Amino acid sequence: MDRVYLFLFTSFRFLIICTPNTILYSILNFMSYLLFTFDKKHKKIAKANLDLAYENRINEDEKKKIIKDCYKNLVYTLADFIRNQGATKDEILEKVTFKNEAFLTDLIKENKKIIIMTAHYGNWELLSLAIAVKFTPLSVVGRDLESEVMNKILTKNREQFDVELLSKSGAMKGMIHSLKKNRPIGILVDQNTKNEEGLLVDFFGKKARHTPSAAILSKKFNAVIIPAFIKSLDNENYEIEFYEPFKVEDSGDKEKDILRCVQKQANITQQVIESKPNEWFWLHQRWKNQYEYIYK
Repeated sequence: MDRVYLFLFTSFRFLIICTPNTILYSILNFMSYLLFTFDKKHKKIAKANLDLAYENRINEDEKKKIIKDCYKNLVYTLADFIRNQGATKDEILEKVTFKNEAFLTDLIKENKKIIIMTAHYGNWELLSLAIAVKFTPLSVVGRDLESEVMNKILTKNREQFDVELLSKSGAMKGMIHSLKKNRPIGILVDQNTKNEEGLLVDFFGKKARHTPSAAILSKKFNAVIIPAFIKSLDNENYEIEFYEPFKVEDSGDKEKDILRCVQKQANITQQVIESKPNEWFWLHQRWKNQYEYIYK
């Protein structure tokens, strides 16, 4: 199976590198249309998520467009991922602008322990590379792929420019090690978790499990959490926006303090998604822990 994955990836890479953009974008748009048309499983998941999150606040045509754009964002993110293999620092920075970067640079100057919180939103694979090129080396948590050969490709791409990849399995040890060295860490906080791994928070007005990792580490190491999200401007250029940093409050009740911090992360993530919902990864069973029936 690895050979099949490698063949498909190599073929797609050849297409991305050798095709002029005017033609390539038409091909990518057609590919995203094919995925939307034939990937019935994930299209159903996305529709269930949108029905749960928005109910009747947006109509069926709007939901359909969001799902179509979700597939398009995924295809364009993969294409850019391939372009970034072996890219120079200048090539990365040419397509990225930063908003509110002082939120991060001030923390770096003050030698604070930093946790960068984000989600599977926009071109999230570019986010860590751009931050590493512009501001600071960092360690990011990522899930290993089932294909060993594809996992090696993914890891090689992610670890450019002194970005250390921490496997999601057993990542806590690596995150602690990084924070002790004052090396910033990056965490994606928007996916479903098991009962024993997540805390229940409100997300789009519905209960969902949310990882408490950032909050726990912030509490333990007095680390500052800074939200950062990347949005596409035109599928070639991107904007990374930093939001106001925060830490776990100290009310004397550790559990409540951590829960409030986790809820704040969920609120910020929801705020970003609502500002431009077609760039979030709606294809994931985000509410499976509490609403498994909607995916059946």
